[in-house]
Amino acid sequence: MNPNLSNTDRVVRFLLFVVAIVLFVTDVINGWLAYSTIFVGTVFLLTSLMSFCPIYRALGICSKKTTETK
Repeated sequence: MNPNLSNTDRVVRFLLFVVAIVLFVTDVINGWLAYSTIFVGTVFLLTSLMSFCPIYRALGICSKKTTETK
């Protein structure tokens, strides 16, 4: 798995995970919406930690800037 997430993308995904947890803990969201939000947030956390997004790979997207070395 080659990394395909930029640092900005990783930070945004991590912050979305934190927001999902805060909304759940403060009981702003509940029921199926809360559990689905936590699930999506967990996926964002995992992809952020791995620097790899399978959906980006399938769509041919790479937000990580590559540097060319000669």
